[in-house]
Amino acid sequence: QVQLVESGGGLVQVGGSLRLSCAASGRTFSSVVMGWFRQAPGKEREFVAASRWRGSGTYYADSVKGRFTISRDNAKNTVYLQMNSLKPEDTAVYYCAASSIATTSRYEYDSWGRGTQVTVSS
Repeated sequence: QVQLVESGGGLVQVGGSLRLSCAASGRTFSSVVMGWFRQAPGKEREFVAASRWRGSGTYYADSVKGRFTISRDNAKNTVYLQMNSLKPEDTAVYYCAASSIATTSRYEYDSWGRGTQVTVSS
């Protein structure tokens, strides 16, 4: 099992930026992909971005392409989500997750953090 802890959420105005961090510990070597998901009130949890732990390969939801960037620091076992040009519809709880296969489906992620709240005010 991989333990994940998110940080960096907060309140930001429209057009602002935030950087989320996800620190991983435990059996990180078993994870192929680290992903970010988000869940707004009354909505299902949705895919945001993912990155392979090793080698190249990043994936983004259409709604965040060009605004969000996922990156990783393998030495620190940390994954980041840089969020720019934030919109009110980006307001959600953001979760970090780990999967042993390369996928964007939330059902294939078996380790999850507790989430961090991002609120974009207009």
